[in-house]
Amino acid sequence: MLLRVFGATLHVLDGVRVSVEVEAGAGLPAFHIVGQADRIVNESRDRIRAAFRHASLEFPPGRVTVNLAPTGLPKVGSALDLPIAVGIAGTRVELCEERLRGSLFLGELGLDGGLRPVRGVLAMLGAAEGSVIRDVIVPSGNLFEASLWPRLAALGAGDLGSVLRWLRDGEALESPSPTPPRDVPAELALDLSDIHGQESAKRALEIAAAGAHNLLLVGPPGAGKTLLARRLPGILPELDSEAALEATRIHSAAGTLGPSGLLERPPFRAPHHSTSDAGMAGGGRPLRPGEITLAHRGVLFLDELPEFRRPVLEALRQPLEEGEIRIARSHASARMPARFQLVAAMNPCPCGWRGSAVRECRCLEPEVARYRAKISGPLLDRIDLHVALAAVPWKDMLREGRSGETSEQVLARVRAARGLQLERYRGEPWSTNAQLPTAALPRHCALRADARALLERAVSALGLSMRAVVRCLRVARTIADLSGAGAIDVGHVAEAISYRDASRAR
Repeated sequence: MLLRVFGATLHVLDGVRVSVEVEAGAGLPAFHIVGQADRIVNESRDRIRAAFRHASLEFPPGRVTVNLAPTGLPKVGSALDLPIAVGIAGTRVELCEERLRGSLFLGELGLDGGLRPVRGVLAMLGAAEGSVIRDVIVPSGNLFEASLWPRLAALGAGDLGSVLRWLRDGEALESPSPTPPRDVPAELALDLSDIHGQESAKRALEIAAAGAHNLLLVGPPGAGKTLLARRLPGILPELDSEAALEATRIHSAAGTLGPSGLLERPPFRAPHHSTSDAGMAGGGRPLRPGEITLAHRGVLFLDELPEFRRPVLEALRQPLEEGEIRIARSHASARMPARFQLVAAMNPCPCGWRGSAVRECRCLEPEVARYRAKISGPLLDRIDLHVALAAVPWKDMLREGRSGETSEQVLARVRAARGLQLERYRGEPWSTNAQLPTAALPRHCALRADARALLERAVSALGLSMRAVVRCLRVARTIADLSGAGAIDVGHVAEAISYRDASRAR
């Protein structure tokens, strides 16, 4: 008897529908899975046999062959346990053909027949688009995540027996809860007003949030670089529905999705400086997204920037310009989204005290040169805002109460500036000033005569590259948006130029 059930597998970040074809016939007892199944999929044979025994189901006594089509695509992960088990059970008991044909089954089986959550459910549901599939059957732990996908009805089950009773008798399965669990990022509990001093750095942080600009913080140890960077998520607007679903799919495929399912806030990734090339850019077997892709639609924070290995940092150059990263390996290749906001922090020298009035720097010039050479000029050129921080006086640290504006007050201005950008770029493929293409600069970043003259003098005095000029204009556009100005005047350009002096970081 031949039976067909639909499942799915992950291919990097996308789901691919898998047709699970099961044939049970006469012959010596055997159980074979063909169709480029990886080790985990092949191990499902033992899980399924044990699950059948605990669920009091009869396993076919003869030869069982399972074909996973399309056979040219590698099948990975344990999500195929459930469709394989359903297909085998269907050779022994009568199941509703209409429900089988219109459903996608995803889930890992335990030896006791229970269903366990799997990673990548939301990503794999894309495999059902454009097909006759109406329902998706997942473990209870994946139910809310599956319910986020439009145009599919998500149903949850705790064990294999529940799925088979639904297929045979129409017994009801679990429906998604209307009140999902909340997963509040720890960074949202941090407030800008907790930081004393550093008003110029707070201003730069606000500009970075308003226009989605890249930011570099340079200062001695303890100046507050990390504290400021970790407060950026608190002044970033919520993701719109499309961006939230896109970011959630990535984290679902990577297995880093929290209990609340949908990512409503921009993701914040802060990898350690020992991160490998594959950990940052993506790689492995099978291909997995790296920190660059996990920060898509959010923030990538690199603390102690010069301590990262040079190839790791250079991997940032292409995605900072194009918003995606292309991975090519001997066994596979992929294009992954990577439109993130880079925030980096570093010391001015190896000991950290160069230029400080608090302690004397003991670094030799060759040491300082080697330290700064770890960051290439092209990478620095792609960072819009360079901010120098000074050490905060110790007396300010003991001052009671909060300092300056709260994150909520700054967030209100950021939302207003983002609203202006959304209105200005309505119908365009970009939505923030940081994404503004060079060809659109004359239309959206027209300068007054005095502002143009100031920019010309800055280009000559600071030796700015054309990329730096473009980024300077984008920052000036954001500064004008924060002030509610329609045109960019000389004050906006002057402030933007003050953030382009690379000597602060060199």
